Amino acid sequence: MSSADLPQKEANLLKGHEGAVLAARFNGDGNYCLSCGKDRTIRLWNPHRGIHIKTYKSHGREVRDVHVTSDNSKLISCGGDRQIFYWDVATGRVIRKFRGHDSEVNAVKFNDYSSVVVSAGYDQSLRAWDCRSHSTEPIQIIDTFQDSVMSVCLTKTEMIGGSVDGTVRTFDIRIGREIVDDFGQPVNCISMSNDGNCILASCLDSTLRLLDRSTGELLQEYKGHRCKVSSLMLHLDLIFDMVPFVFIYFGKSFWDHNICSKFKVRSHSNWIAALPTQMLMWLADLRMGTFIFGISWMQMWCQVSVPIPQW
Repeated sequence: MSSADLPQKEANLLKGHEGAVLAARFNGDGNYCLSCGKDRTIRLWNPHRGIHIKTYKSHGREVRDVHVTSDNSKLISCGGDRQIFYWDVATGRVIRKFRGHDSEVNAVKFNDYSSVVVSAGYDQSLRAWDCRSHSTEPIQIIDTFQDSVMSVCLTKTEMIGGSVDGTVRTFDIRIGREIVDDFGQPVNCISMSNDGNCILASCLDSTLRLLDRSTGELLQEYKGHRCKVSSLMLHLDLIFDMVPFVFIYFGKSFWDHNICSKFKVRSHSNWIAALPTQMLMWLADLRMGTFIFGISWMQMWCQVSVPIPQW
């Protein structure tokens, strides 16, 4: 893969937020996306046509993360008001507000069945919420972290949290077992490979660390950033020939795991705060000749045209 295969031209620009955009997420099929930010709103877009479809307003402070169900009917959001909002996508109505975190909520995720939501908070905890119940209390609280929990990943049987205390903790909810992987540096974001075998963690020492989940072995470190990495995309089974690639975007740079080199992509004029990690659209969108790659503090994010690379 060469730098010529990476996006070079801006194809679309989505504007509407009145403050910094903090997260962007695709729906399951990649036809729509959600963004959220400092203006306390969530916005639904058709990124391929550049159309703003709907705005969701109810949060009292900034919205830090959003996630949508696999059937596109519900979404969940969290932010600085310490609450998790469960929304009906079509009507824009808040179905339920989950309360229990003692401080800001950094991240939220639905499980595979969209029946349970897990949130990560500054109060050093992961909390699980039952979307089918009328209760607003958490059904499980994991508070063994020593500092703020910044990111969460889920499997069918596990909850995985990355924390500023320097650890990534895996909780097996079937047998009540906790596995702690200590990275020695504050963890800002985690992402899991599609096969579930690896975790990629961004740390506040400007280093990305790739971990084998089964053995706890540190497989690789990626250095070169001069500031913290806010978001990750990890695909280990992305390409037709199954060659492993890892793509990281921050400060206008991409990392290619296979050849361990960095490319610069010029489009955003300021730092990238997050990436649309719900639907990692490298393969699907390249088939359509587009690449969705990020958002910035400039209250916008863009879709970039790129010729289909030959692998």
